[in-house]
Amino acid sequence: MDRAEMTALQPEDFPHHAPMTSRWTDNDMYGHLNNSVYFQYFDSAINRFLTTEAGTDPMGGEIRNVVAESGCTFLKEAHYPTDFMVGLRVEHVGRTSTIYRLALFSSGATPTLHAVGRWVHVFIDTTDGTPTPIPEATRRALLRISTDEAPQ
Repeated sequence: MDRAEMTALQPEDFPHHAPMTSRWTDNDMYGHLNNSVYFQYFDSAINRFLTTEAGTDPMGGEIRNVVAESGCTFLKEAHYPTDFMVGLRVEHVGRTSTIYRLALFSSGATPTLHAVGRWVHVFIDTTDGTPTPIPEATRRALLRISTDEAPQ
């Protein structure tokens, strides 16, 4: 996704929304949200979705999702105090992995796009750490917010 495509994103381009509220400690010495905070918001939005919509247990069970890749394009500074919304969609559902697209918008009458992220999860067997097929309930939840034209 190029920068022009990113900057055109709107909240309605994302079928799932997760509210986030900045904290005083999210600011860095330059007076804006530290870059690592964006990743924390994205991680929280994904895991909240998986927990509430797919019934996964991120801390237990025989299968876990681990981050294989993550990235963020920063478009506009964000500051404390701000209420945000993380837009979440799935761009691909594979056999053992999924690719998410995320966007951080400030909440309000006219949402402002601050960042766009990409996140790859691989589902692993906790006994040996090897990739394992995505559980069916999780797959169904992922497909509900998927833009993948040919989900597997």
